Parts: sequence; C-alpha cells; structure tokens
Amino acid sequence: MANRIMNWEQLLSDRRLGEDAPRSNSQTSKARSDFERDYDRMVFSAPFRRLQNKTQVFPLPGNIFVHNRLTHSLEVSCLGRSLGNIVGRTLVQRHGSDVLPSESDISSIVSAACLAHDMGNPPFGHSGERAISAYFAEGDGQAWRQKVEAEGDRWQDFVHFEGNANALRLLTHRFLGRKPGGYALTYSTLASIVKYPHSSLRAEVHGGKFGFFATEEGTMRLIADELGLIRLSQANEPLRYARYPLVYLVEAADDICYQIMDLEDAYKLHLLSLDLVKGLILDFFPTEQHNQILERQNIISDKNEQIAYLRSKVINLLVEETASVFLDHEEDILHGSFTSSLIAHTSPRTLKAYQACTHIAYEKIYRCREVVDVELAGHRIFRALIGHLMEAMCHPEYTYSKALLNRVSSQYDTCRPTTYGKIQCTLDFISGMTDIFALDLYRRITGMNLPAI
Repeated sequence: MANRIMNWEQLLSDRRLGEDAPRSNSQTSKARSDFERDYDRMVFSAPFRRLQNKTQVFPLPGNIFVHNRLTHSLEVSCLGRSLGNIVGRTLVQRHGSDVLPSESDISSIVSAACLAHDMGNPPFGHSGERAISAYFAEGDGQAWRQKVEAEGDRWQDFVHFEGNANALRLLTHRFLGRKPGGYALTYSTLASIVKYPHSSLRAEVHGGKFGFFATEEGTMRLIADELGLIRLSQANEPLRYARYPLVYLVEAADDICYQIMDLEDAYKLHLLSLDLVKGLILDFFPTEQHNQILERQNIISDKNEQIAYLRSKVINLLVEETASVFLDHEEDILHGSFTSSLIAHTSPRTLKAYQACTHIAYEKIYRCREVVDVELAGHRIFRALIGHLMEAMCHPEYTYSKALLNRVSSQYDTCRPTTYGKIQCTLDFISGMTDIFALDLYRRITGMNLPAI
C-alpha cells in the first residue's frame, strides 16, 4: 500500500509526462513557470479552440448569446485562479517557502486544469455523454460487447463513457504523428483534471463516473507515483486513488460557474423570471443585507446587468467560502479522507441556497424542451456516426468504407486490430468533433445533405 499522507513538496511537480530527462536551463523560460506554460499550451491547442462550437447546456445560440464550452472553461479558469491565489497564499504562510516555493504555483496549476477540464467532452454537452453510454448499454452497440469481453478488454469504458476520462486520454495519449506524452503537461496539472481517480470497473457502483480508460491506466499510475497519491485499492481490486488535492479547487470552480451562470442564461432565454433569479441569488445572503444589495442593484437600469451584478456577488461569496473549506480541511484532504465536494461543506445558508438553485436548474433548465431536443438529436446522431464508422473499420476493404475512412483525421489509428481499439478510435474521432461538424457529417453519411456542386 502506498503512503498514507500526501505532501506538498511532492504534489507540486513541474516534471512533464513524456519528458523524463531533466531539461537544461536553455530549454526553460524564466519568463514563465512550467505551470504557466501548461496554461498557454491549452489556450493555443486545437481541442481548446473547438470548445467554442460545443454545447454547454443550451443549444448553440441564434440571436441570444449563451455559454458554450469555451466561454464556460474560461470563466471556470478565472475562478480557479482566484481560488488558487487564496489557497496558495495561505499555504505558503502556513508551511513556509521551503515547502511551497511560490504562492502562484497553485493558482497556475488550477487555472490551467480548469481550461482543460472539459476538453474530453463530446458534442452536445452532457447529452452527448449520455447518448454514447446509452448506445453501448442499451442500443445497437451491445452487438460488440461479446467480442470486446472475449478479447479480454474492458466493456465498462464504453457503457459508462465519461468526458473526464476522455480528457485525460486526449491530453496524454500519443496519437499518430504526435510526440510522447501527448501535450506533455506537468504531472500536477494532469492530476488536477482527474476528478474521479478510479477505473470504470468501479463505475457501476459509483454512478457511472470514472477517471481513466483501461488504455490510460498506466499513465494514471505514473502520475500517482510521481506525485505520491494515496492508493486506496488493494492489489486484486480495480485501481483507485485518493483525489489529488487541487482537484477540489477545479471542481469547486466548475460547480460555481455552471450552477450560477446557468441561471443567468436561463433568464436571458426567458426560462426563468427576473424575480425568481433575484430571489435565488439573494437567498445566499443574510436577510439584513438584502436591502443594501438591492439598492446597489437598482442603480443599474438594464435587467441583464442587474442579474450580472447579483451573479458577481454570489460568485465572490462562493469562492471565498470554498477556499476556506479547503484550508480548514487541508489535513483531511492530504490524508485522502475528505471525500465530498467543497460546496457540500459551505455554511448552512450557502448550501441551502445552492441546493435550491440546483433544484430549479433540474426542473426548469435541464428538462426544458430545447435542452431535451438536443439530447434526442444526440442519440440519433451518435447512433449513426458510431454505427457507420465501426462498420467501415470492421470492413475497410469495402468501397463505402474507404470513402468514409478518408473523412477521419490521420491522427486516429483506424487500423486498430481489436474491437475495443476500433470503438475507442471511433469515440476519439467523434468526441473531438464540434456540434456543427457532427451534425454535418451525420447529414452527409445519411444522405440528408449533399455538398454544393
């Protein structure tokens, strides 16, 4: 069994995956830390740019702007930076500069991980994840289960398809023509992305969430060994680790953003009334502060800007409270015994107000017609794309197969010999698509749309 407590000296490692040899001074830039370089690598990467055409919650807008995956990730990164600043500053004071040489390191790691946390999500938001899982669990994809299991591979990776696990694969896998280590991020940034540090073999008992596919299990072991993560599983059990501490900050930034920003988007789309949104936000604050908040808000005449002002107030409150929770529970986090979210440990008033927002979001936002329509479309689109691509890879000699496989980027290995490998290649290709590309390819391969002549 691995060590039973994690320590900051080992947890903050600027060593890069795939670059095992030490780098000389000429290979590093004094202008940026290695963690800041991680952030820049994400910003300039193609998968990050593609997030601008991927659904967050609502369909990509016509004349009303709502969040897409790109704007969501940027906002999450801003909150992650703030959380990291608060935590980093206090930890340096608490432990000294010998343990944490720079208070900005934690901020840089968290903000970079926040940028990357949704990169593995397929088109059409979380609806896409559910559609892929359903295809293999209850749809046509069941036809490949026997072959996958007969070849000794892990069927659970597909029936519980998880964007978080796919993000780790996207960032670390050596796709064709790429260098070892994928994007060669630091071990610390990579660990900060793994929200569920266990394999899919435990997914059926833990709500279908997991952090790495069978193909990335070796990578996860490297990350854990480098950073000294606590292993929670016995030798004969599915691999499971305690969370890397900074995951809690990435998760908190994400939780705050999607819960509060979804209210703002829902108001703009007329799904929630102005009074309802105001009431939900005011509930985060003591009653005696309501009049003062409303007086300041009433200086603003634009209704959208009124919501934006209230949103900024509650986000600031949540950032401060979740940072305090992390610092108060630092010892438990380092021992791997802290198992819930930071939000769950905020003050009773804050938690009650947050839960009220969650309830309204589920009832009025995530089940609204527009969002459900995206999910229905996703099921049909993924069924067609996966089915056609798998047929083409299983029979590459067919004329149609050759034509379709020509549409697949050269970085994806369509000649994988196993059924598992073919499915994974298919999902690599599909999950990297934007909503628009997925819909366009679906229309073309089903004959619903032809190129202009």
